[in-house]
Amino acid sequence: MSGIPETRGRFIVIEGAEGVGKTTQVRRLAAFLEGAGLPLVMAREPGGTAVGEGIRQLLLHGSEGPVARETELLLILAARASVVREVVEPALAAGKWVLSDRFDLSSFAYQGYGRGIGVDLVARLNEYATGGLAADLYLVLDLAVEEGMARQAREARSPDRFEAEDSTFRRAVREGYLELARSVDRAVLVSADGSPGEVEERIRSEMFARFPETFGEGGV
Repeated sequence: MSGIPETRGRFIVIEGAEGVGKTTQVRRLAAFLEGAGLPLVMAREPGGTAVGEGIRQLLLHGSEGPVARETELLLILAARASVVREVVEPALAAGKWVLSDRFDLSSFAYQGYGRGIGVDLVARLNEYATGGLAADLYLVLDLAVEEGMARQAREARSPDRFEAEDSTFRRAVREGYLELARSVDRAVLVSADGSPGEVEERIRSEMFARFPETFGEGGV
């Protein structure tokens, strides 16, 4: 026996670089899942717990000076360890679905590729932080760097530390995500081109294909 109860829930993660519309799609997918009658718990990274939200504020807005790449990675992993144990695993064990705005692929893309730490080291540290937990489905939103930056500019708000990074960093992150979508089990690339509604339909198609036992062949 595997030790995993038959009632264990599903873990869905939406990933992507800055400006791809990730947060919008998280909200839309949450509304769809709740409308389908599924018990849903929301998570985000970094964040989702008292420890994680404190780290989020520090990383995105609270540091006046530069943050060493090693410090950045370890802070994110600390927040992840907290949300896995306090939010994600208890919800999955109770048979609930968990939808997260980012998870471990973000560390591989941003710190492994973008910061140049390397995916192998990030993976080893992440394994300890998560206890080996992986998502049932990673939806990786992809968009050209220039379009992502243009979308952010149209929002006319103060950027956080990652949103303020230059195009060189952003291209490295995007290339990381593209490679991860090719190589990581249960990760799929979803074009973020077009309207929010068009992207939402692509995401739903992936959900129907991955979970036919829940949604049926053509969806709910």
